Amino acid sequence: MIILKSKDEIATMRRAGQIVARAHELVANMIRPGITTAQIDCAVEEFLVKNGAIPAFKGYQGYPATVCASVDEVVVHGIPNDEVLKEGSIIGVDIGAFVDGFCGDSAWTYPVGFVTDEVKKLLEVTEKALFAGIEQAIIGNRLSDISNAIQTIVEENGFSVVRDFVGHGIGRKMHEDPQVPNFGPPGRGPRLKAGMTLALEPMVNMGSHHVQVCEDNWTVVTRDKSFSAHFEHTVAITDDGPMILTVL
Repeated sequence: MIILKSKDEIATMRRAGQIVARAHELVANMIRPGITTAQIDCAVEEFLVKNGAIPAFKGYQGYPATVCASVDEVVVHGIPNDEVLKEGSIIGVDIGAFVDGFCGDSAWTYPVGFVTDEVKKLLEVTEKALFAGIEQAIIGNRLSDISNAIQTIVEENGFSVVRDFVGHGIGRKMHEDPQVPNFGPPGRGPRLKAGMTLALEPMVNMGSHHVQVCEDNWTVVTRDKSFSAHFEHTVAITDDGPMILTVL
């Protein structure tokens, strides 16, 4: 069941989203060769708690950390550890937080120092695909109009869209209905209505779209070990168009 939110509830989600956005600012300033993902995780948890937010991921179905930190071929759900980031890598950092009972969720993929032009293109295209999806989050469209817009941008640029993991509704729970695939034909699925809140999150691989889950039952990697990027915003559908909740 898709739960529509009131304007007051969306305002609360906006507060949660702004704290998540500020946490990403903190992360962006930390990313450099030599830092560990565990250090990023610790800093984000401290920031969220200090600002009155509850980390959404920690303890969720047993997940052990506050952020997901996905390096290079890791698509999503990378568990922070003590390995240092290296020049030329990329890292996707996914942050979720609850404020007054509502969740904000956003992911961004950052370059670590100098990266190749092809890796830069991967990041740029994935971010562009996210915003193409957001542009379709308007009243009267179908859910798959978002999906198709994302897939079109990705594949026009020679990359592939992950099919095994999708975006989702969000609100009082981190994961609500509906699921939001990042691929598929337009014009399908439920009509978009004011009050829907969605976490849109293209996951894009430099090589094949095929992925696999590692033995820890969390870490998802590309089968061909190609780099993968992940960008996500929490978005509300309103009478005035899409409202991005996870920006300052």
